Order: sequence, then structure tokens, then C-alpha cells
Amino acid sequence: MLGFFIAFAVKMPVVPLHGWLPDAHSQAPTAGSVDLAGILLKTAAYGLLRFSLPLFPNASAEFAPIAMWLGVIGIFYGAWMAFTQYDIKRLIAYTSVSHMGFVLIAIYTGSQLAYQGAVIQMIAHGLSAAGLFILCGQLYERLHTRDMRMMGGLWGKMKWLPALSMFFAVATLGMPGTGNFVGEFMILFGSYQVVPVITVISTFGLVFASVYSLAMLHRAYFGKAKSQIASVELPGMSLRELFIILLLVVLLVLLGFYPQPILDTSHSAMSNIQQWFVNSVTTTRP
Repeated sequence: MLGFFIAFAVKMPVVPLHGWLPDAHSQAPTAGSVDLAGILLKTAAYGLLRFSLPLFPNASAEFAPIAMWLGVIGIFYGAWMAFTQYDIKRLIAYTSVSHMGFVLIAIYTGSQLAYQGAVIQMIAHGLSAAGLFILCGQLYERLHTRDMRMMGGLWGKMKWLPALSMFFAVATLGMPGTGNFVGEFMILFGSYQVVPVITVISTFGLVFASVYSLAMLHRAYFGKAKSQIASVELPGMSLRELFIILLLVVLLVLLGFYPQPILDTSHSAMSNIQQWFVNSVTTTRP
């Protein structure tokens, strides 16, 4: 079981096995970052649900407290590291570490509600993180830098891009009406029934999420424009760029207002996993 967990923990990633992710994002092109954040990280959570828990339910039940505390550490460590970054791609990479901590907690709670919340959260985070990386790539094409110390004052110099960045930033921290809100609060409500202390502590991670999201917006788009930017005419978003981003916006909002198809689709599989896990908990902890 431990071998499976470590393998998937590297991919998720779980602190302290996360060191590769910020470097991978900072070196990858925009398409690579979108693929990594939107799809590949979620395969680790899928692996835990599909292989680790069903194959080793008793061992997973015994290991659950350790895994959930690793999730809590990941939430706060990822949030703090995101706040301290000046490279905007590394900042977004650390947000993935933080948000996947909620998914890790949900996986080891044994709660049906938390499991389905984890599914919603993975889909929503894939959409919001992909949107942020696409916007980051568009920003880099115009400024030729990812250093937020070289930005500032962009809100009035570019059409659409700053406003869309704000939408995805607040969606990432769980704005009501987006899929992130549904996923995170299903995880919290489901986890609270099983591990109330861990859930209450991890809830403060949402506060830290608002801090690094607002810090990113302030550093990149508000304040006084730097001299090398103030004198340059920055092009707005093309129709192709706008279409790609608006498609993600629509999907996020649709998931926030109508997640029922996803919940119905995942209910049977999550129910089976929950039964295996709960039966193991009652067997190993009399």
C-alpha cells in the first residue's frame, strides 16, 4: 500500500514530494502547464481511488490519519509558498499543491459526500488552473516576463485579460457560483462528519487562498505601471484567445450551478469505494 501511495503522492503532489511541480511548470510551455495542471495531477487522485483504496482497504484505513495530516500540511504550505512567489507560473503551481490537499483529505475520510466533492473539485480545479495558465501564457507573450515585480498597472492597459484573470483567481479560492465552491464545500461538509478537527483546521486554508489570489492580482494588475510597460501599447486578446477562455468560464459556472450530472455519474463508483473503506475502518478499529 505504501508503495502505491508514494507513487501517487509524487504525482499529486503531496508535500514533501512536491518539489518537481513548480520547476516543471516554470520550464514548461503554456500547453504543457495546462496539460499538467488540468489532467495529469488528477490522475494521481484517480489512482488512489481506483487502486490504493480498493486493493488495500485495511492498510489504507490505518494510514488514513497520516494521509489526512499530510493533506493539511499541503494546504498551508502550498498557500504560503504561493504567497511568497514573484514568478506568476510558480505561484499558480503552488496553488495546485494547496488545493490538492483538500482532495487528499477527502479521499481518506471514507465519506460519500467528500468523495463526490473530490470529483467535483478535481474537475473544477482542472478548469480554473488551466484558465490561469492560459492567461499567464498570454500575459507572457505581451510582456516577455513572468516576474510580477516587472508588472503592475495593467488593469487599464489591456482589455478582457485582467478581468478574466480576476474571475479565475476568485474561482480558484472558491467563489460561489463556480465548481470550486461546490467541490470544496462538499469536501468540508463530508469530512466534518468524520474528522471535525482536521476539517476545521483545513478550512482556514480557504482564507490563505484569498490572500495569495488577491496578492497575485494586486502585483500583476494594480498599482503603478513600471516604466518599461507604461510606454508600450499592449494588444488586447484575440477572438481565438477569448473563445478558449470564455469556454472555460462557461464550464466552471455551469459546474457551479448544475453539478448534478457529475454527481449522478460518480455516485455508484464512489459508493462502492466508500463501502470498502468504511468496512475496513470498522474491522481494523473495534
